[in-house]
Parts: sequence; C-alpha cells; structure tokens
Amino acid sequence: MDDILQEFLAESWENLGQLDSEIVELEKDPQNAELIASIFRTIHTIKGTCGFLGLTNLGAVAHSAENVLGKMRERMLEVSPGAISLVLEAIDRIKELLQGLEATGEEPKTDHSTLTLMLDDLANLATGPLESPSGQAPPATPESGEVEGNTAEAQVDEAPLDDQGQADINDSAPATIAETQPEVLPESVDPLTPAATGAEEAVRSTKVSVADLSIRVNVNVVDSLMNLVGELVLTRNQLLQLARGDEESKYAAPITHLNRVTTDLQEGVMKTRMQPIGNAWNKLPRLVRDLSQVTSKHIELVMTGAETELDRTVLDAIKDPLTHMVRNSADHGIETPEVRKAAGKSESGTIHLNAYHEGGHVIIEIQDDGAGISRERVLRKAISQGLIKEVDAPHVTDSHVFSMIFQAGFSTAEQVSSISGRGVGMDVVRTQIEKIGGTVDLASKMGKGTTVRIKIPLTLAIISALVLESGSQPFAIPQLGVVELVRLSTEDCKKIETIHNKKVFRLRDRLLPLVHLNEVLQLEEKPPEDDDLQDTNIVVVQVGEDQFGLIVSRIFDTEEIVVKPVGRLLKNIGLYQGTTILGDGRVVMILDVGGIFNQCGGSSAHSQSVAEETVTNSDQDTISMLLFGVKENETMAVPLSLVARLEEFPLDSIELNGDRKVVQYRDNLLPLLSVEGAGYGGGEPVDPQPVIVFSENNRSMGLMVNEIKDIIDEQLVIRMQSDRSGVLGTAIIGKNAIDVIDTQYYVTRSTPNWFGRVEDKKSFRVLVVDDSMFFRQLVTTSLETEGYSVVTCESCVSAVELLEKDSRYHAVITDLELPMMDGFEFCAWLKSNENTQDVNVIALTSANSSADQAKAREAGFDEFLVKFNSHELISCLDESFARLKYKTGVNA
Repeated sequence: MDDILQEFLAESWENLGQLDSEIVELEKDPQNAELIASIFRTIHTIKGTCGFLGLTNLGAVAHSAENVLGKMRERMLEVSPGAISLVLEAIDRIKELLQGLEATGEEPKTDHSTLTLMLDDLANLATGPLESPSGQAPPATPESGEVEGNTAEAQVDEAPLDDQGQADINDSAPATIAETQPEVLPESVDPLTPAATGAEEAVRSTKVSVADLSIRVNVNVVDSLMNLVGELVLTRNQLLQLARGDEESKYAAPITHLNRVTTDLQEGVMKTRMQPIGNAWNKLPRLVRDLSQVTSKHIELVMTGAETELDRTVLDAIKDPLTHMVRNSADHGIETPEVRKAAGKSESGTIHLNAYHEGGHVIIEIQDDGAGISRERVLRKAISQGLIKEVDAPHVTDSHVFSMIFQAGFSTAEQVSSISGRGVGMDVVRTQIEKIGGTVDLASKMGKGTTVRIKIPLTLAIISALVLESGSQPFAIPQLGVVELVRLSTEDCKKIETIHNKKVFRLRDRLLPLVHLNEVLQLEEKPPEDDDLQDTNIVVVQVGEDQFGLIVSRIFDTEEIVVKPVGRLLKNIGLYQGTTILGDGRVVMILDVGGIFNQCGGSSAHSQSVAEETVTNSDQDTISMLLFGVKENETMAVPLSLVARLEEFPLDSIELNGDRKVVQYRDNLLPLLSVEGAGYGGGEPVDPQPVIVFSENNRSMGLMVNEIKDIIDEQLVIRMQSDRSGVLGTAIIGKNAIDVIDTQYYVTRSTPNWFGRVEDKKSFRVLVVDDSMFFRQLVTTSLETEGYSVVTCESCVSAVELLEKDSRYHAVITDLELPMMDGFEFCAWLKSNENTQDVNVIALTSANSSADQAKAREAGFDEFLVKFNSHELISCLDESFARLKYKTGVNA
C-alpha cells in the first residue's frame, strides 16, 4: 500500500477514535465551542486529504458532514439530538469507507447520496430564508475564507420524500431555525441502513489494522527514553573498560552481547527522534513566493534530499539559520529579470536546497545562480571596519574574504530594506550552527552564484569524541571539529616559531596558530617522566574557516559519549560544551573549540594576520620538500604542497586490476604506480607499503615508494635538467643532489584526463527504458560512472506514468521492441507532449536495419545507436549536455 495512503489511514483512524466520544460529549454540552471546533477540524482534515488522494466518495460524505458542523460552529444551527444523530451516521459511513479502502487498497463505490442530501438539507436550514422570490431555496453559502468543492451540493426543494410521502419542506412558510428544527429533524433522520459491501467481509478477515501499526508518543517520553539509553551506554562503556585485556574472564561473552544489544537499542531509540529535514523546509516555499512578489523577481525554489533524517533537536536548531540564508539568497543573490536577461541568463533565478548524509554528519547546501558576491566590495567593507589591513588585502584568500560576511554587524548592502541590510543575521547563523557542533562555509563566484555549505552532526545526544589529556586531566573534543592529529618529535619542535608572542607551526606549507590547552584552562602541566612522552601532540581543529592547533600532553582514543549539560556554575565560562562520563568512570568536560578560539583572541582577521606576518618575516623563497626513498641509496623529492596525504597499506590489501595495481581507499579505488625505473632495487617488497597520495577535486592516485625520509624547507632551484621519465631535474636539497619528480607525469599516467575540466553532470537527468533488468543495470553503471543522474523503467507505459508526474529529464534512452507500447510509439508521445518535446530521445536497440532507422527518424528519435557501445552513448550524451549548458548559460 502507498506510504501516503497508509499514513492517511493511520491518522484518520486515530482521529475518528476520539471523535465518537467528543460528539457524545457535545450532545451533553451543546454550548461547548471548543468541542465543536475540535470535531470540525477532524472532519475538515479528513476531507482535505481526500481531495489530495482523489477519494471522491469519502470526500463527499466528509464534506457534507463538515458543512453541518461548520454551521454549528458559527452558531447558525442548533446542536440538537437529531443533528447529532445525522453527523454520527456520517461518521459511521466514513468508517465503512475507510475499512473498505484499507482492505482492498481502493475506495468502495457505495452510494451515499441520500445521506449527503440529508446533511446538505440540514446545513441549508441555517442559510437564511428558506424560500427565495423565485420559489427555490438559495444555495448554501461557503464559510468565509474557505474554498469548498462542489461535492453533493443540493437545493432544499430537491429533498427526497420519505417513506410516508412527506411533502417537501419548502412547502411550509418561512420560519425561524428554532421553529422548524423540532418538526423536521426527527423525521428527516429515520436510521439509514448501511449498504452491505464485499469490502466488509474482507475487513473482517483483516487481522491487523493500519491504525494498529503506529502510535503517537509524547516527545517528553522519547527524551526520557533517550536519557535512559544514554545512561546504559555509559554503563556499557564502563563494563567494556573493565573487561578490556581480560579475554579469559567469564564475563567477557555476556559483556560482548550487552555491547551489541546496547548498540542496537541506541540506534533504535535514535530513530524515534529522527525527523526528515523537509520538516524544517515547510515554510520556505511560501517565504520565497512572498519575497518574489516584494522584490519583483522570478525565483524558483528547488528542494532535494528532503527525506534526509536528523535528530529533532538539531532540526529545531537549524530552522532559523536556513530561513535567513534562503532570504539572503532571494534578496541579495538573485537578480531582477531585466539584469539576468542582460547577462544572458534565464529571467527566472533558482535557489537550490540540498541535504544528504556524509559519514556521521548531515550536509546542507543552499545554492543560488545569482550575481555572486563581489570580493572587492567585501574587502572594502572589511578594511573600513578594521578587519583587514589595506596593505594585506591583495594577499588575502577568497575563503577568508567571504568569511568576513559572518562577522557581527557586517553587511555590503547599500540600502537597508525591510528584508535585510542591517548587518545582523549571518553572525547569528554561524553562532547557531557552531553551537550545535557544526560548521558553515561560503563560496561565491561573480556572475555565477553563491553556495553556503553547512555541516552538522546527526544528533547531539550521543556523539563520537576524541579523549585527550592536558594538565594531568582528561578532556573530550567532539570529533566533528577535529581535522587531524600531528605528533612532533623533539627535533621537529624546533620548527615551531614565535611571532609577537604567538606560536605558529608550518604544516604542509600552511601556517597553523598554536595554543597550549593547559594555559587556556589555567592548569599546571607536569613535565613527563617517560622519554616517549617528550614528543609534542597537536590536535588540529576547525572553527568556521579557520584552523588552529591545540597542544596537549596525551591523546588517547575516540569514544562514544553521552552529552550532559554543563552545570550552572560553569555555564558562562564559554570553554565547555557539556560534560560526560568515560568508560572508566571519570567525569570529564567536553571542550568547546570555538570558545577556546575566541578566548585566545582568535578571529579570522587575527589568525590571518599572524600567518601573513610570519610569511613576511620568513624566507618566502623556500618551500617544504618531502624526501622519500625509492631504492637502495636513492632519494627523491616532491614539493610537499602537492601531497594530499601519506598512507601505508598492507601488501595483501593491494590488488591487481588487469595490469594495474589498486587499493580500496575511502570507499573508492586508488590507482597505484611505482616510481619510473626505480623498482625495489632487487630487494624484498616493503610491508606495509608507503604511498604518497596526490588528489585534486574527486581524483586521486598513489605513488609507491620504499620509505618516507624527511621534510626539509629549501629553495627549489633545478640545477640540472633530466631526460629521465618522471623527473623534472636535480636540485640541491639539504646539501645533497636530489632528483625532483615530475608529479604531472604520474597523475596523467594514472588518469589521462586528470587536468581535464570537471563537468557537473549530476544535474543532467537521464531516463533509461528497457525490459531487460540486466541491460538497465549495465547502462546505469556506465552513465553513473561518468557522473550522470540515471532513472530506469522496465516499460514505456511506466515511463509515461513517470514523465506525467515529473517531466524534468534531459535525455531518454529506450529500446524499440517493448511490450504494450513500443519505442516508436513512446518517442511519438514524447515529441507530441509539450513538457517533453525538447528531450533528447535516443534509440538503443539490437535491430540495425535501414527500415528501423527510417522509422525511428519518422517517429522523432534524435539518435539511433546499436547496443551497446558505451563510449558512443556517453559521447552522444556529452554533446547533449554541452548543448544544454550553452543554451542555459550554465558553466559546470
């Protein structure tokens, strides 16, 4: 059964369950306005949903009953026993129809016209004089502010005669409501005999009702249950800590089972708190519509990923930030139709909301195709407010410039409107997002648009955290904000520099501000007794656009923790997000990295100025070079700024794919290459295998080496050119002559189109129609690998049904020989339909006769391809994609 229909049935049964008792109570207390309103709302809800689902029979009965209740609510109709009986009869009929609908999946065709006429007659008694000058009763007047359907509306003089042949009630003279009701109502309501239907028998055999499959639970009950599960998780962690290292214990097996059950229970309870993010988007279409009218702009709101679920508390926290950012996109981002047309764009602008899961987080993107943000205008404003020095402006990165928008009181609007321009809002947005452990980034391109990317945790109740130690005390940091961990040996610590009493460390050609956690928390750090603990541990954390390093004494492990609120006495310190209990029973504070950053005087402008001053005071001609060994007594180098990561893979994890080596890496395959001509010097293979990873956009490759040796800051001057493949030349690095590899040589060997333009083909939607499931999957795999968005249908009939609901496809690929409707008929339908006539239609068939080709051209096919040359098909779609981009003025 359709999910929407199932939810309608469950909600309707629940509402009707309380309706019987409410109506009976109303009969005892006819003046209870609140009770009448509640009954009216219930019937109104059922009627409204019936119209949406196309349930005309059920909707007619509900509509007529609603009319009567509406007159009662407006005190135009007396709440008499006869009227109550008639409404109860309508409710019984509604129940019968719901039972039949639930049993068969289709609405019963039972005739209820007699009942609806009687209800309409009763409602019409409250419309005023019963007789108009023409001799006919006036039609019922709909309620103010409500637009009703024309279902089962009847004139009073058309009321049927009863079994005793009673005359039409219009034969009597006009009278007041109180005078007519006692005489008419009792005889107008002789009990109606419900028609027996086959659905009733089917219902009797139904064991479980849809209403029995779901219940409504108070939010407080769910929160209480979540707290209890949190306590259980803490106890589980303590038991695991006790059992760790004692595998022979008789408690090991039950504790392992408890761990598994607790994890499943935790996930189950979390699901009860999860809600689709679409619940936070409900008001946005209306908001965009109103803004379109106020600003005289044409704006379309596109929302994808509305079914993405996250915790209710997180959902509540992001509603206002989302609303503000969509308002900003509509007011600041999208241009007027005249400006867009002059720029070669479509007159209608688009705001695209997208949500999806990534790891244990939810990513929300707000993207518009408007004018973008002017870097120069933001810079001028930042300079005028003292956030950036004018001499430093040319060297500031775009990401840092755009981060200024999140500063309090910052606005580039030239005029203050009723919508925006006061410089408040975006700072609140970032504060709200960071308060729940999230991050927000902004990117923009002049003339193309702006994208805001929000990263938030799925839940705030139970999170993954990194446990560390500083000042001999343990602390926890939410893992969402941790970028990486760096460990410096005693010798490497010499690379930490001090500029104006601020410590910085050059991490992969980027200057990282450093903070001693014990100094921030005013804790005394005892010198370590063990020589192994002499190394410096740095936790690199992210705060908005900025990164900084926390120097701690020890780093332990990640652990799932239950977040408890901070005590009243510590609430205003600003350095802690909460508190928790570790597995060993210790109570620890959860650090707020944003609060630590601010307490240290950190701000985007501050950290950037420290970095720039350090660059100014250092030798700008030197760069960091990574030294690695490729065979015995041979060392090579590569600029460290080109290196994405250093990894080690067990030899048994490296696989052969044809003549290429690959390794499964981050949910993908990483191609591996050896240094040209180096081999392993005839020695044994290295296990684990050191690999230097190079990445750009969504492309990665790995270079296998023998060992990673060192990182040296040195001037890179090629002293001698090389004719060896994969080598740029020889430089003097660390007083030694060392070959510098040609990174481009290896990445293009691995991926020939590495430096090709990255096409955003995800927006190009392709529909594939074929009755072979295998072939549909084959085509889908080929196209999705190229980045296209693919939907499949097994027949042209189902494809037509799909396109009638959603015609936003750019290409249709179909076989010709299909049952019920063949490909020729399907193509003719596509080309004759106004919504699909511009779609690129491709015939993909095993039949390659000239007659078929001629018939295909006559039917309107744009391309005729033979199964199955994937390169030919992809080339054809690429051309179509390029034409679409040129037509719409969109650059991937």
